Amino acid sequence: MNEEAHAVLREDPVMAGLLDRHDPYAEPDWDEYERLCISIINQQLSTASAAAVRERVFDLLEGDVTPASVLAADEAALRDAGLSRNKVEYVQNAACAFRENDYTQTGLASYTDDEVVDLLTDIKGIGAWTARMYLLFVLERPDVLPLGDLAVRRGIEQLYGDGEELTRAEMREIAEPWRPYRSVATRYIWAEYESD
Repeated sequence: MNEEAHAVLREDPVMAGLLDRHDPYAEPDWDEYERLCISIINQQLSTASAAAVRERVFDLLEGDVTPASVLAADEAALRDAGLSRNKVEYVQNAACAFRENDYTQTGLASYTDDEVVDLLTDIKGIGAWTARMYLLFVLERPDVLPLGDLAVRRGIEQLYGDGEELTRAEMREIAEPWRPYRSVATRYIWAEYESD
């Protein structure tokens, strides 16, 4: 991880503690389409439920999660693996979009964060939350603060508000010193939240 990011985040004593306790970058190296499918699977599910569904879907596709394999997969089998009818449609919509356009880091390098969100949310089933997860995890944009994510909000409340509810404005204020590395801070907040 970027030393400059760590130096900025260590200025915040709470964040410094998280940096010492967690390594949120030790996860599988999923490609862009796999990561988008994972974000779709994760929509409105608990971490544990989402992980179980992801495992069943990836097993069904024999680890070959590509636009072609998803479009060729039996819809009933995808539903049996745990995807709702809507989510089957969403991963198929994403597969079609990926066949037509370049959503890789290179392909989207000239787009701003807001332009990427607009582009992705044009795909039916991709909302702002999923688009921000894509910015953060796939494009590795450095300064994303996804306050639409419940775990991020709860994590900030636990760490900075003694579990009391905070407004999004208060959370943005807490996160201000993390600029321009709010994405990095977010990953540490998730790691802490999921370790409880």
